[in-house]
Amino acid sequence: MNDTPHPPHFRWTVCALLFLATTVNYIDRQILGILAAPLQSELAWSEAQYGLIVTSFQVAYAIGLICFGRVIDIAGTRLGYTLAIGLWSLAATAHGFVRSAAGFAGARFVLGLGQAGNFPAAVKAVGEWFAPNERAFAVGLFNSGSTVGAIITPLLVPWIALRYGWQTAFIATGLAGLLWIPLWLLLYRRPSPIAQPSTTSRQSGWLTLLAYRQTWALLIARLLTDPVWWFYLFWGPKFLQSRFGLTLDQIGPPLVGIYLISNAGGLFGGWLSSFLLKRGMSVNASRKLAILACALLVVPVSFSTLLSSTWAAVLVIGFAAAGHQGWSSNMFATIADIYPPHAVASASGLSGFGGAVGGMAAATFVGLLLEHTASYAIPFAYAGVSYLLILLIIHIMIPRIAPIEEPRHA
Repeated sequence: MNDTPHPPHFRWTVCALLFLATTVNYIDRQILGILAAPLQSELAWSEAQYGLIVTSFQVAYAIGLICFGRVIDIAGTRLGYTLAIGLWSLAATAHGFVRSAAGFAGARFVLGLGQAGNFPAAVKAVGEWFAPNERAFAVGLFNSGSTVGAIITPLLVPWIALRYGWQTAFIATGLAGLLWIPLWLLLYRRPSPIAQPSTTSRQSGWLTLLAYRQTWALLIARLLTDPVWWFYLFWGPKFLQSRFGLTLDQIGPPLVGIYLISNAGGLFGGWLSSFLLKRGMSVNASRKLAILACALLVVPVSFSTLLSSTWAAVLVIGFAAAGHQGWSSNMFATIADIYPPHAVASASGLSGFGGAVGGMAAATFVGLLLEHTASYAIPFAYAGVSYLLILLIIHIMIPRIAPIEEPRHA
């Protein structure tokens, strides 16, 4: 696709499209967590079977991140994103037509393949359209779609499921993504090369990117922190239901509270590093100070299982989720800071692969842990301390966030 001139503020239209896609992505992703308790009751899943269903998504997500990151860098953001959202929307709809644990695992596998394309494509689009001092805030804006989707899901899905059945809930939300595709194809073009380094037609292979310690640092960071976010998504509703006795028609407001706080955190984290950049700080200092602030928000979640009030738990988990989202905004922006534009989606896919592998292992571990102990203490304890430890790893492996030399052919 040729570079195309656009009005000066068109980049915010692009950001709005990324926000909509990410919102749909998370609605399709989170619906299983909302319906897990009634589905387990109706279809007689064990905790271990539910963990394996979640794991099937993570396996495919890991594979998809590797594949789609490369596809998007080769085919371009416009076509690559279209392929990703088309695949995951069809898979999301398919959930309404299966009944067994194996059937759900298969549908989740295909869903994971498609959904893996969302963040590599969106991060690449931000790298194409936004200058460094706007990237973290732009990422925070589109990434807020994940929490908006997480807010909409507990409000919309129980209402549909209780009135029309859980099958209709999966079908209706799955079809929503297909409505986004014509809008994306109509509006999106690659921008003229302003506010970012000039690009070439070269592509960067995975082996080339893995030669850089920055790639390994980002991969390890995602490996160790993404499982925490998956835990909030897939077990957060179940924790609130089991700890405080909430039913399906009661779970909506607490989850909305958690994700409203989370959404604010994602925007704050992106705004903070952009603010510091505009005040004259370096990219390195701005990103790392913002990441530190977000990591500190997560610490109290270690004590979630000791709380006796639903809304106290909502507040603590909400701030932890906010910290994660602000952390993610800056981590995604860091990818665009470090890698040349023609390597951004591939680098994002590689780091996301680490996150998916970590999430896959954590899903199986948490499922088995709950099967044998029925206690959420260990996952919450890990969540609280992990981000500060990982920030130390990042600082050691990437002492200075700055552009790398453009990768040569693998």
